[in-house]
Amino acid sequence: MKTLEAGKRIAINNILFATDFSPHSNTALPYALAVARHYGAKLFGAHVAPSEDYLFSAPDAWPSHMQQEGQLQIEVEARLDEQLCGVQHKSLFGVGDVWKVLSRFIGEHEIDLIVVGTHGRTGAKKLLMGSVAEKIFRQANCPVLSIGPNVPCQPEGEIKFKQILFATNFGEESLAALPYAISLAEENQSQLTLLHVVEPVGAFDEEAVRAAAIRRLREMAPSEAEPWCRVELLVEIARPFAPPAERILEVAREHAADLIVLGARPMQGAMSAVTHLTHTTDQSVVAQAACPVLTVRG
Repeated sequence: MKTLEAGKRIAINNILFATDFSPHSNTALPYALAVARHYGAKLFGAHVAPSEDYLFSAPDAWPSHMQQEGQLQIEVEARLDEQLCGVQHKSLFGVGDVWKVLSRFIGEHEIDLIVVGTHGRTGAKKLLMGSVAEKIFRQANCPVLSIGPNVPCQPEGEIKFKQILFATNFGEESLAALPYAISLAEENQSQLTLLHVVEPVGAFDEEAVRAAAIRRLREMAPSEAEPWCRVELLVEIARPFAPPAERILEVAREHAADLIVLGARPMQGAMSAVTHLTHTTDQSVVAQAACPVLTVRG
């Protein structure tokens, strides 16, 4: 996705729809199809079968596993062909570590956007959704459109994002996501709300903090975008001891947002290395939002 020039249509040529055929993936499917139609993109449907069976079987049983995998591949590709009918597409099947296989697909097919459904929980064995879904948006080198469990199963036709909410903490990760929010707002001639949520710590001058945040938000909104979209600057004070994600989700509901754009901190080492604050903000928004969430790794 190329998004650096105001007024220039972003390019999405190749989309990866990652699925485990669960109800959560099925909810994400219409969005993958709609985005592919809107941009005239090729849609790659990908299913990865975990390879744990090899770890607990003798080598002489492996040929049987390979035969089963061959049959599974035929069934998966047939199912994906049926689901993706109507758009230019290709079915992909792999066996192994889910993220490693998907990462290979992303590189081989020059993927510009990933679409994935998530159940909003982590740790469910053999489900793509959950911890693997978080790994996708933290490690993918392209934007990820996540469809959470509270998102309605739509659209069926043309996709338009008319109310876009971009939430920022002014950190490096959120700044990486900003060009995508602006370009999508221009593309859809949307209302773009730039939101900063202040976390109160002790006594502070609320008026001064708001004024400083508004100045920073104003600097983030390029004037050349104004002919293409409407920009609103919004500073909110979080409730004491409440996570920023809570207020972000409230603002999204109040503004009837149909897309939330966030920066995502890249994973470093094990999942536990992700900071608690970052995890509870972007992962909580992805899991609880009533609209799709576009994350861009910083």
